[in-house]
Amino acid sequence: MPWPRPTLTQLNNQAQQDIASSPLGLSGFLRRAVMPVLGLVQAGFAYLHYAFLDYIAQQSVPWTATGEDAYAWAALIGVKQKDATASSGVVPFTATVASEIAADTLINGGGLQFTTSGAVSIAAGTTVNVPITCTVAGNAGNLAAGTSMTLASPIAGITSTTALTVALTGGADQEGFDAFRTRYLAQYAAAPQGGDLADYIEWAEAVPGVTRAWVLPNGGGAGTVVVYVMLDEAQAAYGGFPQGGNGGAAAEARITAAVGDQLTVANAIFVEQPVTALVTLAAPINEPVNFTIIGLGANNTPVMQVAITTALADMFLQQANVGGTMNPSTMRPWSAIDQSAWYEAIGAISGLTAFNVVLPNAPLTPGTGQLLTLGSCTFQS
Repeated sequence: MPWPRPTLTQLNNQAQQDIASSPLGLSGFLRRAVMPVLGLVQAGFAYLHYAFLDYIAQQSVPWTATGEDAYAWAALIGVKQKDATASSGVVPFTATVASEIAADTLINGGGLQFTTSGAVSIAAGTTVNVPITCTVAGNAGNLAAGTSMTLASPIAGITSTTALTVALTGGADQEGFDAFRTRYLAQYAAAPQGGDLADYIEWAEAVPGVTRAWVLPNGGGAGTVVVYVMLDEAQAAYGGFPQGGNGGAAAEARITAAVGDQLTVANAIFVEQPVTALVTLAAPINEPVNFTIIGLGANNTPVMQVAITTALADMFLQQANVGGTMNPSTMRPWSAIDQSAWYEAIGAISGLTAFNVVLPNAPLTPGTGQLLTLGSCTFQS
């Protein structure tokens, strides 16, 4: 059982009792006597010592360690906090006369600055998509299509102001401490096995931007492994789904190389996986689930509808798994999402007194490679 740490009051009371019961026969202190004050000082010192011992105990095990001690515990098993990543994409620029946008040209947009990835020549009267990367890493660099972009310094022959035709994606904040702790504790709980399900998940989720991963053993035949990943923050503009093409690592000669996000993860796994495994990185197939919710009564308001939609989206984020993949804890397929899950999610909303979910009306099981997400929501009083 845990040892109860004495409070400062308890320590002071004990010190005063020890002084009063001293063999020197100290008793009946004057109001401003020195000995009670010295007792309080000693109690304060003892309280600080107990606090330091508490801190030592907290840092001495990985599941309660904080700060640099937590990072050290994680480093012992090869887990590091994921760094922030910068967003990137393309921005269209039009030339009135033949001109060139040099490499590292600054472009302003969304309150941030971006640099061009290389020199781009633009013929007169044409529009060219120029690759750019945000100068600051983090989620803030993910800009939606339609965002206004402007050259920081005008270039002769180039229209200075334009707008994104496709979103800038790939930016992710540095991994939060809670997520980092969850990841390294999972690694402690599931020691590396040289390529079991948990290993592939750990390798994938160690890649900056990757938030969820699933494994389908023998998904392409004997000796193959299919790994599905999601980038819920970095690719938020696309619902978190990876942007690229499915395939293997660049150094894997047996299958076609992946593209984009899938290639980044495939390359990271390639240096960790067993040499004989044939690993394919894939994006899950989006399978939206529509909801019809009735019986809301007076709660059928725009505010409550947003709250319900948010709760259901979070439920899918927490409980949805790619169809056909295996749970590394049980080595069996993941369970279906039961009706109780969405009733619990909606029922937890403050102020909602009554509701009934008409659709869906049965547990949800995705097909192979599919990931269930929230589709449309229909509300009725």
